[in-house]
Amino acid sequence: MKLKATLLAGAAVLLPVLAQAGDLTVGFSQIGSESGWRAAETTVTKQQAKERGLTLKFADAQQKQENQIKALRGFIAQGVDAILLAPVVATGWDQVLEEARDAEIPVILLDRTVDAPQELYLTAVTSDLVHEGAVAGQWLVDAEAGEDCRIVELQGTTGSSPALDRKKGFEQAIADHPNLKIVRSQTGDFTRSQGKVVMESFLKAEAPGSICALYAHNDDMAVGAIQAIKEAGLQPGKDIKIVSIDGVPDAHLAIAHGEMNATIELTPNMAGPALDALEAYLKDGTAPPKWIQTESRLFTAKDDNMAIYEEKKTLGY
Repeated sequence: MKLKATLLAGAAVLLPVLAQAGDLTVGFSQIGSESGWRAAETTVTKQQAKERGLTLKFADAQQKQENQIKALRGFIAQGVDAILLAPVVATGWDQVLEEARDAEIPVILLDRTVDAPQELYLTAVTSDLVHEGAVAGQWLVDAEAGEDCRIVELQGTTGSSPALDRKKGFEQAIADHPNLKIVRSQTGDFTRSQGKVVMESFLKAEAPGSICALYAHNDDMAVGAIQAIKEAGLQPGKDIKIVSIDGVPDAHLAIAHGEMNATIELTPNMAGPALDALEAYLKDGTAPPKWIQTESRLFTAKDDNMAIYEEKKTLGY
């Protein structure tokens, strides 16, 4: 069923006239499958759509913005009722979002934000990415307790909101602690393979034993880095402390084995709150807040990471 809507005079706000969940067709433009967390988000989104009786049209962008823009235009041409977008980067969305608005199709952002006017999307369902980075930084502040620590950083995809904000939060957390210093920082593009490659380059560039800690913007890069550290004859989690973000099963497994020290969980269930907001909006025009925040939780060796690992594996990570 194509959404029937009108525009409020002077404002780009969609007012739905009638919509029932079972009749809805929703397009989902996913970044790709660069990490275990991303795969889990896709699985959970498909599960949420099935449980609600929605028709979900899925498009894998293979980490390319041009593919996402093409997918969004395809959804618009098909007349979907709404679009879920996990944007690969933060900029360059204004035109296609304006096209969706003109077609009276609400867009909801998942797990990442965009640098575009808020009236061009219905809401964004994300964690507080800056807070995630700050939690990671504070963990390292506490772990080092004033000891000098040279840090290497694996950044996410260049220009993406998680990479920008997780870096910002981490740097804010360690700013008042001169004993902590980031000595090398490079993108690993959120992938396990690149995390390993970049960590290898860090280890070659730095004097043996001089790297105290690794901060990775996601767990997959950290897991790749763990392999590089082991191949260099060092003990990850001991010789080099490791903190990263996402809370994927392999991170919990690494913590359980003493090869990683901490991870900050990013729930893969962004679609649940997003579809709740969409259904309320389409039912009676209830406008959600522009930001729906999900919870971020720190996990360390103090937690039962093997049990958490087994539980999360059932989500399809």
